[in-house]
Amino acid sequence: MNRTVTAPLRALALALCAALLATATACGREGSPPVKGPQPGQLPRYQVAQGYELPDSPTWRRAKARGHLIVGVKEDQPFLGEKDPATGVYSGFDIEIAKMMSASLGFDPKTIEFRTIASANRETALQNGQIDYYVGTYTINDLRKKQVGFAGPYYMAGQSLLVRADNDDIKGPQDLAGKTVCSAAGSTPLQRIKDEYPRARAVSYDTYSICVDNLLTLQVDAVTTDDTILLGYAAKVPDELKVVGKPFSQEPYGIGVPRSDNALRFALDDAIVENEKNGNWKKAYDVTLGLSGVPAPKPPPVDRYPAG
Repeated sequence: MNRTVTAPLRALALALCAALLATATACGREGSPPVKGPQPGQLPRYQVAQGYELPDSPTWRRAKARGHLIVGVKEDQPFLGEKDPATGVYSGFDIEIAKMMSASLGFDPKTIEFRTIASANRETALQNGQIDYYVGTYTINDLRKKQVGFAGPYYMAGQSLLVRADNDDIKGPQDLAGKTVCSAAGSTPLQRIKDEYPRARAVSYDTYSICVDNLLTLQVDAVTTDDTILLGYAAKVPDELKVVGKPFSQEPYGIGVPRSDNALRFALDDAIVENEKNGNWKKAYDVTLGLSGVPAPKPPPVDRYPAG
């Protein structure tokens, strides 16, 4: 699509940049419109289980002794796990999942101590007891199961495509021939595009936020990674961005726990199922990722694999 980048579109890109980088000065623009998001009072409230006990879980016992849970999360994924630099408050779908689990385990979600843990450090943080569990676009796979345990999955993600809202040419990966597609350097989604869709022009940057900025300013035609991450970006500016097509991979998101703590893993499995049944899961989705305009999918079945 050949057209001139208009002033309003430039302003929108700057506004999104400010939102994603969480500082107005980083993008050089003041007075940007407020980022769309849940208003106070819209987030679900989770009933704390009274008199709850899980004595077979050493992780739970330590949390009980300290009086709160320590949960590892992401801080840079819009509407999934995002930290407000001004207030230090975390928000997003994964954050809500962490809160649900806390309430089910007998801890008031308000007492959670969130810790930002990079993807490369997740297993170490769980093995060393730095965190009690981890919720942050954490794909369950057999290799990771050798190092940590997984409750869930609580969401089935998959690689997808983010395009501008006025783009009708790209409806899925089959339409990428001759198109410029952006993803994070070294990522699995980038490699999948190169391997399976070689007629696309794949480009990469250090972060997805740079890819999204380039999408808004017409420098690339699409951005690709997990659909959850793309839905978060689309929720920021739903009039300008959209997620298209069906996911073309499967990424089951789980809650990471210490590998030997099966009691905690099974308790979290129960909590996931209960929060799906009572409507909390969908309520959390609707006020986070659902703001992109994509309705809540059916949650995947929990895989209560045997202790080992």
